[in-house]
Amino acid sequence: MKMSRLVAFSSSLLLGAALALTGAGVANADSSAAAVDYVALGDSYSSGVGAGSYDGSSCKRSSRAYPALWAAANSPSSFDFAACSGARTNDVTGGQLGRLNASTDLVSISIGGNDAGFADVMTTCVLQSEATCLNRIATARAYVDSTLPGRLDSVYSAIRSKAPSAQVVVLGYPRFYQLGGSCIAGLSEKERSAINGASDHLNTATAKRAADHGFTFGDVRATFTGHEICSGNSWLHSVNWLNIGESYHPTAAGQSGGYLSVFKSAL
Repeated sequence: MKMSRLVAFSSSLLLGAALALTGAGVANADSSAAAVDYVALGDSYSSGVGAGSYDGSSCKRSSRAYPALWAAANSPSSFDFAACSGARTNDVTGGQLGRLNASTDLVSISIGGNDAGFADVMTTCVLQSEATCLNRIATARAYVDSTLPGRLDSVYSAIRSKAPSAQVVVLGYPRFYQLGGSCIAGLSEKERSAINGASDHLNTATAKRAADHGFTFGDVRATFTGHEICSGNSWLHSVNWLNIGESYHPTAAGQSGGYLSVFKSAL
């Protein structure tokens, strides 16, 4: 079975670590990694917007994004990087799932933030009043409750149909602000708290749908703790007027220290 290849790969990593600790050789530790067929799906948090070193396409796929970093370190037999900036659930089902097949062993995906209106929430909160910001966040939360679960179900069911033997890792989203942090201007503390709460709300809904489909949910909030905006050591871009598309996306450090570490742990 194809799943046995992924299990063998995970086992080889554990064996390699044990041998390294005891000083033994690990010449064959990566031998089964070459048997893994990996497809990375999703939105800008998976394509690597904010990390730089893009491929030149409109999808802004970065060599510093967690899927590319994992592939570079593990040399899978195939790596198809389909994640795309701005993607919503219908973009995944309509344009990314063709990369999957019965031989696919491993799939990663982050999706749902754009469906919930993430970009519009942040634009509203930066440019308009606190009351307008909080109302827009409430609308996004209502969408997550009423509509997003069904959209996630459609994506996850389609992934399982096309890649029946694959391990699927669903990555969530970080909290954006360290409350009581170093920021002295910009959004109010009430707005920052509400944005963090909306991220938690989205993660809870996504984790539930992922679990119901038998997928692994990779929660990145813990790894980003201490590295939020206003922390003084942020792994997230704040609003960037010179490159607005990178605003509120992980930096290269956020991809490697935040997303990649969670992805590896999920495996």
